[in-house]
Amino acid sequence: MRIQVTRTGGLAGIVRRAELDTAERTDAPHVHALAREAVAGGLRAPSYGVPDGFHYEITVDGRTVHCADPKLTDSQRELVSLVLREGA
Repeated sequence: MRIQVTRTGGLAGIVRRAELDTAERTDAPHVHALAREAVAGGLRAPSYGVPDGFHYEITVDGRTVHCADPKLTDSQRELVSLVLREGA
């Protein structure tokens, strides 16, 4: 499974992108479950939360959803954190 996250917004307005391929990860089943839940809780159109908050675009195997701080689900928050921390 290929997961891409793009984070925009924030005070500085810096765009950050990362991608994670779960093919050889030992925790792949957990990451797949997070991705399914994150996509299920996302919106098709961009949504913007609070001023200077982050907006996220999550793409899982070609399907893109949007979410924004502070209204991320627990799954979205964990997935975004994982991909931005460990993704390339």
